[in-house]
Amino acid sequence: MPSEKYSPPWENTSIIGVAGSSGSGKTSLALAIREALNLPWVIIISMDSFYKPLTKDQSVLAFKNEYDFDSPEAIDFDILVEKLQDLKTGKKAEMPIYSFAKHNREPETNTIYSPSVLILEGIFALHDQRVLDMLDMKVFAEADADLCLSRRLVRDVKERGRDIEGCIKQWFKWVKPNFYKYVQPQREIADLIVPRGIENTVAIGMMTDRINKILLQKSREHQVELRRLGVVAQLTPLSPNVIVLPDTNQIRAINTLLLDPNTDAEDYIFYFDRLSSILIERAVSLQPYDPITILTPQGNKYSGLTTSGHGSVSAVAILRGGSILEPGLRRILPECKTGRLLIQTNPRTGEPELHYLQLAPDVEKHSLVMLLDPQMSSGGAALMAVRVLVDHGVSEDRIVFVTYMAGRTGLQRMMSVFPNLRVVLCRVVDDMEVRWVEKRYLGC
Repeated sequence: MPSEKYSPPWENTSIIGVAGSSGSGKTSLALAIREALNLPWVIIISMDSFYKPLTKDQSVLAFKNEYDFDSPEAIDFDILVEKLQDLKTGKKAEMPIYSFAKHNREPETNTIYSPSVLILEGIFALHDQRVLDMLDMKVFAEADADLCLSRRLVRDVKERGRDIEGCIKQWFKWVKPNFYKYVQPQREIADLIVPRGIENTVAIGMMTDRINKILLQKSREHQVELRRLGVVAQLTPLSPNVIVLPDTNQIRAINTLLLDPNTDAEDYIFYFDRLSSILIERAVSLQPYDPITILTPQGNKYSGLTTSGHGSVSAVAILRGGSILEPGLRRILPECKTGRLLIQTNPRTGEPELHYLQLAPDVEKHSLVMLLDPQMSSGGAALMAVRVLVDHGVSEDRIVFVTYMAGRTGLQRMMSVFPNLRVVLCRVVDDMEVRWVEKRYLGC
């Protein structure tokens, strides 16, 4: 069955480009914009991270202050464009780290994922047409040349271990001439020219208003998309990949206790943990196995099974509710690697938002990854959670969503987008049932 397309809120990231002379206050302006937006997912990327690695001969020149770092040729625009495109399409991106003390890239990288707003600051932020095509706003920070020189001197001496003589040499040999040749022309294509940097509160206010309007429009489009998927879900039969626990006497008896308001807290926790163990056991049985023949202690051959591939099983709890499935997980897989996702509904827009993410570093290699959430209603958070794993390289058919109960429309909405996903649950219920399971378990 073909899948429906789903675009999470962080796809089509809003990108602001901030260009200007060296020392013009680009970084301070980017920080002021981030503070004014007052959002938890605004990321600042410095183009300094994308300097090209130097050859041995170039490195010798750099340490003598004789290498031109202020020309577009010094920037690896191909890698920069690749990383921006990844973020623009909702994927994670590994950002290089450049060491000015070593004049080279570090072996480590910084992982960036799911920013709603990304601020790209650097002297050539508005230089490459491929970057310009991805920008929602183009900003040029303007400052007096003497002020720029003094700021650069302080920064390079204090933060980059340079000497004053070398800094002045670079300024007059490379920085100043390249400003007129490459940097100043970017001023002509900027949407907004900001003199006085962070003191220009009017300009900062204009930028934040524009970005907030863009984000609000994206939020509305996301809500429309969720409603469309809901309509599609109502017309679709329940997927065979939705596995409901058989209605045995044991399961019915446990459900009776869990659904009875008179069941005391201690019994509720005990029987929910028991049921979550059954759910986890059923989910673990879905990992891929390969046939294997072993020799028993009696010398007989036994045709059995062994986990295929990497063989690791991990779990990701969708906070806060997913944590109540972890006692059952520990009973079945005591040493299972676990991760965390925090997805909360924005009270202003009514849509789910990703606030926190922690996954195992090799999660894409695991033979099975379980998403834990005791209750699903609309399916919005579940859609986002699955998309997070897919964006981090986990194959859709290796993800199992484990839940106690789910609304039919939310369930079908998720399966219409991810048809190869498996779901293990106990009860399919009416849509939009209030989340009560974790409240009973946690007592609040």
